[in-house]
Formats: sequence, C-alpha cells, structure tokens
Amino acid sequence: MLDFAIFAVTFLLALVGAVLYLYPASRQAAGIPGITPTEEKDADPFETMLKSLLRYQSDSGNVSENLMRKKMYENGVTNSLRSNFALLLKLSEELLDKWLSYPESQHVPLCQHMLGFAMKSVTQMVMGSTFEDEQEVIRFQKNHGTVWSEIGKGFLDGSLDKSTTRKKQYEDALMQLESILKKIIKERKGRNFSEHIFIDSLVQGDLNDQQILEDSMIFSLASCIITAKLCTWAVCFLTTYEEVQRKLYEEIDQVFGKGPVTPENIEELRYCRQVLCETVRTARLTPVSARLQDIEGKIDKFIIPRETLVLYALGVVLQDPSTWPSPYKFDPERFDDESVMKTFSLLGFSGTQECPELRFAYMVTSVLLSVLVRRLHLLSVEGQVIETKYELVTSSKEEAWITVSKRY
Repeated sequence: MLDFAIFAVTFLLALVGAVLYLYPASRQAAGIPGITPTEEKDADPFETMLKSLLRYQSDSGNVSENLMRKKMYENGVTNSLRSNFALLLKLSEELLDKWLSYPESQHVPLCQHMLGFAMKSVTQMVMGSTFEDEQEVIRFQKNHGTVWSEIGKGFLDGSLDKSTTRKKQYEDALMQLESILKKIIKERKGRNFSEHIFIDSLVQGDLNDQQILEDSMIFSLASCIITAKLCTWAVCFLTTYEEVQRKLYEEIDQVFGKGPVTPENIEELRYCRQVLCETVRTARLTPVSARLQDIEGKIDKFIIPRETLVLYALGVVLQDPSTWPSPYKFDPERFDDESVMKTFSLLGFSGTQECPELRFAYMVTSVLLSVLVRRLHLLSVEGQVIETKYELVTSSKEEAWITVSKRY
C-alpha cells in the first residue's frame, strides 16, 4: 500500500499545474460536472492519460465525433480479434509447445515469455504481416520498451528532461515507432486485405493522418503492455491459488472437451472472465486513469479549470474494503454478484466503459489460458516472493518464475 501511495504522489507532482488528483470515491461528492463518466462522448481514460504524456493533442471533438471514434475503436477490436483468431491460437500453441518441451524442474521466466507472446500477438493483430518477421517484432519491442519506460518513469520524476542522452534515445525510439506506423497506414489506405487488422478500422474511418497515427500509436503501446501484464499476473495468481486453477481447468474441459478452441466457445468461459477481472482488481493492473475536464468545475472552494487533466487513483478503490470484502484475497467468485460486476464496470474495467486495450487483452489472455491450462499444471516456485512495481501498468519488480507439469 505504501508503494502505491508513493507512486500516486509522484504522479501528481510530476504533472502539477495541469492535473487534479482524486480518489475515485470522491467522484460523487466532487460536484464537478461530468466527473462520473456516464455519456457516450466520454473518452477512454487510459488514452487521455497517454496522449497527455506523449504530448499528443487531447480529444476536443464534439459528442458525435467522439461517439464515432469510440465505435470505430470497438469495431477495430472486434474485427481484428475475429479475423486473426487463428493466428492468436497458433501463437498460443507455439508457447504451449515450448513449455511442454521443458523438464518439470525447469524454471520458466514468466514475464519474459508473456512479453514476447504479447508483442508477437498484438503487433500482428494491430499492425499486420510486417511483424511475421521476428526481427521486426524484436525491433518494435526494443523501441516500445524505451518509450514506455520513459512514459512510466522519466516523465513522472522529471529525470527525462535532465538527461540529454535519455531524451534523445526516447525521441529516436518514438520517431522510429511513428515511422513504422506511417508506413503501414500508407500501405493499408484504399486497399483490401484478407486479414483485417486494427489499423484498418482507423484508416477506413473519417480521420486525418495525424489522428490515425496518434490513435494507432496509443493503442499499440497500451495493448502490448496491458496484454503482457494481464497474462503475467493471471498465470501468477493461478500458480498461487491451486483451487482457482482447478476450477478454471474444469470449465475449460467442460466447454471445449476434446474439441478445438473457437471464438464462440471462448465467450462461454464465464469463470475465466471472472479470473481475469479478479486479476485486474487484485494486481491493480492500471492503478490510475485520467479524464480531461471539459468544462470548469468546483470542489469545495477549489476551481477546476477547463482542460485540466483529472487523475483517478483507481488502485485505491480497487482494494477498498468498503467495496470489496476481503480486498487482498484473490477470489474470482466475488464476480458472481451482479452488483460487484456493475461496480467494476463503472470503474471502466468491463461493460460499455471498458477501455478497448483492456477488452483486447481479455480476449488474448482468455485464449492463451485456455490453451495452457488445458494441457499444463502451472506451478509456483517455492520461496519466491513477487514484489509489485506501480507505474501506468502494474508489473513485478523482478522476473517471476514458474514451473509447469503436463496434465496429459
């Protein structure tokens, strides 16, 4: 809890003068018009925060424009997942085959493998066949890591602007990522391809080139890291809570039997979705979110100017005992309660207000877990203590190790 408090204060101080920092519980009492996101025009809070940190132009469109872009994002996620399901399954089975080849005593570097899997999956599903080349994935991963580490730390503690070398590395990496995206956007314009990727939905929409570039950059950056960390934390919790893993295996066995993993059957994995929701909550996967204040507001005697970036300390409310009984216990069955799921939805982690990057990550992780848990027991390494690092997306401070054994 102390680590998260330090992170929250650091984030606030890094953006002082442009940011109001709130606990989510203060939303209802805040008296700020529109502070509780209830309208379709509301922007994705994670996107809002990343655009600010990347110094991209924040959303300022009218209601119909924002609704159009939200629908475009939803269609992009849906169509890219549907069109590339076979690819996602193939990449999951490749990872399974690698793990099946290991002796039971071998320690598996979970963070490393999940990051590699996420990078391969997301780059191909978002940006296309360029990333069938593993060297392109490695190059993207390197640039992604440089940009993301500075977004998560360098901007927050002010150290980026104090180091000419780091700032140049960051700007070069961002420029290379933008160059890749510009090339892909140009290639996809006015052409039809057999596989629909996420960028296609943006290209086919009524957006200018800069909007397409910024939106595809945000989605690519966020989807890679959110998918990697959701996969990592989900497996970590399954290795720690054997009963949860057993129930998940039973559901997978009941739904799929000896048949193939299909998009239709994935939707039937209700307990799996509960496991992922509880993973997001317990790990505090995205501990802060943001929203741009569209009109002037007021809290007590404090005036909140228009265009202020309002940050919400989601990590606090995700483990608030008044909302979540036994908040530090990993208990997927708490989401059997519809009121609990509604609370989760209001925070933007499910339902109509779920951010597109998280929706994308839920599906990718569901497929991966279905493939892995069907064939493997996922086991913890005795004596390992996983410490948490809070940034824009929560990760472990050190590599997390697991072992695996074959179910059959």
